[in-house]
Amino acid sequence: MKLSNEQLKEIYYGALWFDETKDGYLQAFQYTQSQMDYFKGAFDFWYDRCFATTAKTFEFTTTATEISFSYKFIWRGSEDSVELYVNGMPEKIYYVKDMGEEGSLTFELSEGEKDVVIYLPSDATVLVRDFEINAAYTPANKGEKVLWIGDSITQGYGPLRSAYTYVSIANRLLNYDILNQGIGGYVYDKNTMVPMEGYKPDKIIIAMGTNQFGSETMDAVEEYYKSLKEVYGDTPVLCVSPIWRGDCPERYDVFVRFCENVKKIAGAYPNVTVVDGFSLVPHLPEYYIDNLHPNCLGTEQYGRNLVEAIKKAGF
Repeated sequence: MKLSNEQLKEIYYGALWFDETKDGYLQAFQYTQSQMDYFKGAFDFWYDRCFATTAKTFEFTTTATEISFSYKFIWRGSEDSVELYVNGMPEKIYYVKDMGEEGSLTFELSEGEKDVVIYLPSDATVLVRDFEINAAYTPANKGEKVLWIGDSITQGYGPLRSAYTYVSIANRLLNYDILNQGIGGYVYDKNTMVPMEGYKPDKIIIAMGTNQFGSETMDAVEEYYKSLKEVYGDTPVLCVSPIWRGDCPERYDVFVRFCENVKKIAGAYPNVTVVDGFSLVPHLPEYYIDNLHPNCLGTEQYGRNLVEAIKKAGF
């Protein structure tokens, strides 16, 4: 059966709101219009990436043996993937570098009931229509509603696999209903810390700062957490301080001091739990694509260690 776009929304996770194009494609957004307008005026690099299908998934239980849909790219950053996971295991990967600007994808599935997740690209903007499935389906039963905020590492650059970002790895274990507002190049910036109409997260995870450590003051970080308190009150927050980076050895001491100050500022709020990012990914270049962004090996460590830190902290 072919799903209408309204039916497709029922299994489409990671979106704040949707829009339908004139040619019938469904586009999902994770930012409000006012946030996107701010990005447009502030920095083209942010604006391009704020539309990306970051951490967006189709998730459902079904006995279907075939799934297909049409797609169209309207922007590409790094070339990661579209991936099929069945019962928690990868079964099919389409790499963005091998995909045309428009086309269709088909996934063959084994017999029997199974849990299906299709990961859309993290660093590209993909529209979808004509989703077809040859059996009944039930939308996934997700857990707590979590707003995840960060920079390119949280958006998913590094592993070049949409299902292998640290957020995807962690969330396969946590089963959050996530809205990922990670965006390449982002910093602590209070201008996007605004109420989102109709959206109230149960928890918030913030993993940011690695693009900002050269700042002369910590004013931006302090203002951000103050705005966070004003918008979300006592909502539980997890602050993940920046992970290790080895691409700037001549300024490493400055980076370490910045990370310590982030932990101090965030930790002053009673509703904020702090996780030391330096404890999450080994301090070795083998775990990074460029000594800054974790590769698949690094994101595996990051995601799993973060889950353990969350459980240990009771967050």
